[in-house]
Amino acid sequence: MPENSNLTVEQIAERIKELRIKGGYTSYRKFADEHDFEPKQYWNIEEGKSNFGIKALIKITEIHGITMEEFFRGIE
Repeated sequence: MPENSNLTVEQIAERIKELRIKGGYTSYRKFADEHDFEPKQYWNIEEGKSNFGIKALIKITEIHGITMEEFFRGIE
């Protein structure tokens, strides 16, 4: 994978983690359990180790009450 792609994946993963923490969830496991994600799968998403689908990203943005545009703002 090109270096820029790796950076983008890292930025997306970090944004997802930031949203969880800003939402008051200190534990990825608690967030996953409350929102019907498999905890290990969700952890892999936050760590940038999972090639997850658009449906998962849509679900995450809906949970946090933001648009896809807001989610990707600042990610290059």
